[in-house]
Amino acid sequence: MAELHDLGAVALRDGLAAGDFSARHVTTHFLSRIAARNHLLGAFVTVTAEQALLDAGNADILHARLRQAGRLPAELPPLHGVPLAFKDLTDVAGVVTTHGSAALDHKPAPADGALAAALKGAGAISLGKTQVPEFGLTAYSENRIAPPSRNPHALSRSSGGSSGGSAAAVAAGFLPFAPGSDGGGSIRIPAAACGIVGLKPGRGLVPAGESPGDAARLVVAGPLARNAPDAALMLDALVPWESRPDGGYLAGVRREPPRLRIGASLDSPWSGIFPFEAGPEALAGLNRGIALLEAAGHAVFEAAVRYDNRYPDAFTAAWTSGVGSARILPQREALLTPLTRTFRKRAQQRSARKVAEAVSFLRRFSEDTVTQYGQWDVILTPALAQTARPVGWFSGTGGEWDGDPDDDYRRQCEFAPWSSMVNVCGLPAVSIPTGLEGGLPTGIQLIGKAGSELLLLQLAAQVEEQRGTPVLPV
Repeated sequence: MAELHDLGAVALRDGLAAGDFSARHVTTHFLSRIAARNHLLGAFVTVTAEQALLDAGNADILHARLRQAGRLPAELPPLHGVPLAFKDLTDVAGVVTTHGSAALDHKPAPADGALAAALKGAGAISLGKTQVPEFGLTAYSENRIAPPSRNPHALSRSSGGSSGGSAAAVAAGFLPFAPGSDGGGSIRIPAAACGIVGLKPGRGLVPAGESPGDAARLVVAGPLARNAPDAALMLDALVPWESRPDGGYLAGVRREPPRLRIGASLDSPWSGIFPFEAGPEALAGLNRGIALLEAAGHAVFEAAVRYDNRYPDAFTAAWTSGVGSARILPQREALLTPLTRTFRKRAQQRSARKVAEAVSFLRRFSEDTVTQYGQWDVILTPALAQTARPVGWFSGTGGEWDGDPDDDYRRQCEFAPWSSMVNVCGLPAVSIPTGLEGGLPTGIQLIGKAGSELLLLQLAAQVEEQRGTPVLPV
């Protein structure tokens, strides 16, 4: 018989609804796995075991009442009793939100944020908070307040960022799935690094993921999961019913999509300022992805995309504008990481007019890029240009946080050169694992047209079926 952590979110949801196991039993199982191995992985910053068990007990009481009244499964919440956790940028009532920063006071949140409220309202059980970089700014989940989030495939490697703790937890079987947030790749990057599925929905689809301080509307919430159906289950819980496709995402994920014209591209808007080469592992993962898509019946063509070389400065200005206005006491500025401190200083020196000009440029960039992408049904890129990097590789190799901030940023952009422009365009995209190279995951990114989230999940399901073996750590 399969262990609970091997079942996946859909199977757990179905078993909980059927009464095959209780929410308290499931919660206890996952808490035990976290207690046994999190000291090695660093995926969780805070574990809320007592509250989780209380919530699970209440879920079991609800199940018993509905069963007695003959109202199962119709009135059971869609994620009844399924465990998950929130990255430590999301407020959860009564739990400290650190934002990954030693420069902030760490006080319990007075109420659930929109994302936590949506998923807890759907019946999910929160087990705690997962590791993030400071303010979610980087493609690696390391900070000054807790151990780094490590990759379950190789503990010397990073799990990516900014949803790195959540991705590591899902890949390691600490959670069946988890929500992430993505403003420049923060779902897709750690998903690719850890060998799981990461879906960034299109702009406006998931209201709970939006941020009022996000001038360019880059950030959106989405699922991290081990397979496409599990990601679809969470998306059904995040998207208002009137915005879902007929029957919902889970009901449609196994339907075969039409045969598509897919444009494969290595072009990046970062290559002008940071020339880079995709590593052999990344190219092997891309080629494997092409073969899997072609085996599923799709046609893959080489696609040439021209990006405006003013993009890097404009994106950086928009992406870092929020950290300039963060409320940090002057005497605590020194507690920021060098990269955050540099971004903050430059953001404060940048005029509001410059930020507005950057946002205006990004709108024009979006229009041009979406028009170019429109020549194909879907755009295909490698998920990352390299496999997961060693812990500490971005911030400095001679010791903790001793590297140059500009070199840190360059390395991140070269590591994940195909992600941020998707946020700027407001398009949906999914990161799909294609296999292992040297024991580390490789994968592809598929970028769809507006409203194509279900299609992307269907393609992920097809790749999974063609691939056969899951890309999970031993």
